[in-house]
Amino acid sequence: MTGLLNITRSGLLSAFAKAAAVLVLAYFAAVLLLQRRILFPRPTPRALPHRPDGVAQVWLPTAVGSVEAWYLPPIEAPVGPAPAIIFFHGNGELIDWLPREFDEPRRWGLGVLLVEFPGYGRSSGSPSESSITSAALAAHDWARAQGFIDAERLVAYGRSLGGAAAMLVAAQRATPALVLESAFTSVKSFAHQFAVPRFAILDPFDNLARIKTYPGSVLVLHGEHDELVPMAHGAELARAARKAMFHVLPCGHNDCVRPWGVVREFLFDSGVLVKGGGDPSRPTSLQ
Repeated sequence: MTGLLNITRSGLLSAFAKAAAVLVLAYFAAVLLLQRRILFPRPTPRALPHRPDGVAQVWLPTAVGSVEAWYLPPIEAPVGPAPAIIFFHGNGELIDWLPREFDEPRRWGLGVLLVEFPGYGRSSGSPSESSITSAALAAHDWARAQGFIDAERLVAYGRSLGGAAAMLVAAQRATPALVLESAFTSVKSFAHQFAVPRFAILDPFDNLARIKTYPGSVLVLHGEHDELVPMAHGAELARAARKAMFHVLPCGHNDCVRPWGVVREFLFDSGVLVKGGGDPSRPTSLQ
C-alpha cells in the first residue's frame, strides 16, 4: 500500500510539474505574441489620404521594404538650403493626420519630413525596434542627400514612441538638435505594469542609455498630467543628457498643444535657426 501511495504521489507531482510547464510556456508565448500588438496598435486610416498641395510623397528603402514619408517644404522659403525637422509620431498615429500641425515651423523657413513606421498606413514590413531603426536612419539619409535641405541643420523630433525613433537617429547620425516630446526612458520601465519580465521585452527602446552619449542639444517636453508616460520619464531623460532644456507642459499625454515658441527659441540656441540666414528674426519672447 505504501508503495502504491508513493507511486500515486509521484504521478501527481509529475502531472502538476507538466501542467505548470505548459502554463509557463503558454504565458511566455502570449507575452511574445501580444506585446507588439500593444506597443504598435497600428491605427486604421480614417479616410483616404490627402496630401496638401506641395507636399511630396517619399518612399524610403529599408530592410523591411518601402516606408512612406511626406516632405513638407517651408512656407517661407529661406535663401539657400532649408533646415528641416525629421518628425516621428506616436504609436497610435499616422502621418496622414499631421501636416497642418507643422504650419508654424514651416513659416520660420523649416522643411518637415513626416516619417511613417513600418507596417503603418501604406508602408511595408512590421514595426519593431529593428525595422523602425532602419526607417528612421533611411529618413535621415534621404534628407541629407537632398540639395534643398541643409544637411548640417537637421533636427530629430519625436513624440511618445516617436521619441525613441528620434533618439535612434540622434544616436547614430550627426544631428545638432533633438526634441523629445512625451518620451519614455525605456519600454522595460513599463514591463512590471503588464506582468512581463524585463528580459522578455522584444523592443526595449532604451532612450535613457542612448541620450547619455548624445553630444548635441536636447529639448525635452512633457505634460505634467501625463498618466501614460509619467513626467518623471522626461525629467530623467533631461538629467541624463549632456545639454538639455526641460519644459513642462500643462497637459496629459495626448492632449498637449505643441509649444512652438519654446521650440523656436531652442532651435535658435542650438544653431538650427540662424538670424540673418534667411530665417525669420528671433522672437523677443516665448509664446
